[in-house]
Order: sequence, then structure tokens, then C-alpha cells
Amino acid sequence: MRIGFFGGSFDPPHLGHLAAARAAAKAVSLDRVLFVPTAQQPLKPDGAAAPYRDRLAMVSLLCDLQPANAAPRFEASSLDAPLPGAMPNYTVDTLARLRDTLDPADTLFAIIGADAFLGMPRWRSPEALFSLAEWVVVSRPNVSFEAIDELHLTPVQQQRIHWVSDVHEPANATDIRALLHEGSDCAGLLPGALLQYIQSHHLYGC
Repeated sequence: MRIGFFGGSFDPPHLGHLAAARAAAKAVSLDRVLFVPTAQQPLKPDGAAAPYRDRLAMVSLLCDLQPANAAPRFEASSLDAPLPGAMPNYTVDTLARLRDTLDPADTLFAIIGADAFLGMPRWRSPEALFSLAEWVVVSRPNVSFEAIDELHLTPVQQQRIHWVSDVHEPANATDIRALLHEGSDCAGLLPGALLQYIQSHHLYGC
């Protein structure tokens, strides 16, 4: 099987995440996509605005928007759940755990936005990340793929990257949190089920 790993804060998950996952799945013919909210981002010491359990629940609601009989399957995963002592969740460790659960014949693809991919040199063991998975890099507004040249990737690493340039969703979680705090319903950015969950659980100042 061809398995997609889509990690991140998902704080909150939104329609841009859904569009990115669908575009990535189409680009590399994925059979499954795991949406994996990260409990504690190493590069975000202040943590997420919403608790992990709520972000996991919202990711599950987002996955429900994918028709049950459609390919690929979208699934919420707790693979990056909180660690003892609130230790940070490192992507290299999470991918290694996931890789151990898969059949050796399965191919693992990590889905990531171009802006986050540019920050990979600051991640733990960036070289190992390329050996654990192939990378599907999805376009983001105001981020040029030419900027990837700044990473000085080796030819072998470049062969493990798949570019997806036809995603133009403007949604981003930071702006959505601000809009929610102002009382916006974030129409066109958040599906109704997620807005209802956010309001009923009083997240993001709602």
C-alpha cells in the first residue's frame, strides 16, 4: 500500500488541510492518508491553542468529509499523542514508529506544506527523515518552490520529493483562530461540523 502521513498542529484543522491531502493523494496515488495531530511541536514551545484531545476530535470530523467509499481513506491517528513528561514529539521518531507497523512492501509518503518544508533543517535528524519517507510538498501562498534550492538537497534526497503545485487554498490556522476570536463563522475556511465543535467546546475564544 501507499500510505500518506499528514502531521501538524491542526489548530484547528480546516478546508485547506483537506485540499492539500486530496491533492497529495492524487499526485502520488495514495491508498490511505493518516491525519496525525502533534501533541507537542518541538519548534512551538508555547504549545497549541487547543488541547490535543480536541484537535484529534476535530481532525476526525475533517476526515469524515471524505466519502466513506472514496479512495483514498482518510483516517485520524493518535500516533503523535502526548509523551510522558510533556516531551516534544519529533517527526523522525513518529515516522520510525509508523514505519515499523507497516509491511516492508508499503511505501510511506509524508505530506507537508512548502513553508514547513523550508524549515526542515531545524528539525531533528533531517537526513533520516528522507530515508524514512518520500515527501509530498504542497504549494502554499507566497512560497516559491525555487526557495527549496536554499536547502541544498542531495540528488538522492531530491528524488524522494514530489511537488504539488495546484493547491491555492488561502486558509491558515493562525488567521482562522483570529477570525474565530472576532466572532466570524469562517465560511469557506472551516466546515460546519468543525465550527459547531469549536463553539460547543468554547475553543479559540468562542
